[in-house]
Amino acid sequence: MTMYLSPFVSGFILGASLIIAIGAQNAFVLRQGLLQKNVFVICLICAASDALLISMGVTGLGLLIERLPGLITIITLAGATFLFVYGMMAVKRVFLPQSMESLKENGLSLRAAVLTCLAFTFLNPHVYLDTFILIGGLSASYDGGLKIAFTVGAMMASFVWFFSLGYGARLLVPFFEKPNSWRVLDGLIAIVMFGLAISLLLQFLNG
Repeated sequence: MTMYLSPFVSGFILGASLIIAIGAQNAFVLRQGLLQKNVFVICLICAASDALLISMGVTGLGLLIERLPGLITIITLAGATFLFVYGMMAVKRVFLPQSMESLKENGLSLRAAVLTCLAFTFLNPHVYLDTFILIGGLSASYDGGLKIAFTVGAMMASFVWFFSLGYGARLLVPFFEKPNSWRVLDGLIAIVMFGLAISLLLQFLNG
């Protein structure tokens, strides 16, 4: 179907289909959006990181990753460990729920939020598959200006999604004024984190 669409729209649809899913990074952006803390910086980092990886995939630099399988192994194990630790933190919040005001006061500092965001982004081996293999591979069917349009479309999807998620989360703020609502959210976040961590470990064990 995408062959009948403009390269920009094709890139946008592909990019959106890869990032609009329940995942660790999206859960983190949603939580920061609800707390209305460092939202712009977090959304910008997520979108700009995607843009960087997409540009690497389109220009062929992603081939370097394919030649370093040991690097993917390190990223996989580090990512699984990080997700497990963050999942445990979410479990702790489930049993020790706080009010929104308390969460805002005791939330992550800008530095901690940035580092956490970068970890969610670059310790996810799937992001390299999506940007280097899928987007990079499909971009090869375009040339010149059409390839640029396809690439920009894929990048734009990330910017639209993350800023919509981060700033759109405030619409749910009234619901999350109750500590029990945070308990439910953190419970779901813990499940997602543990599920992704187990998935990465299984991929490592299966080679």
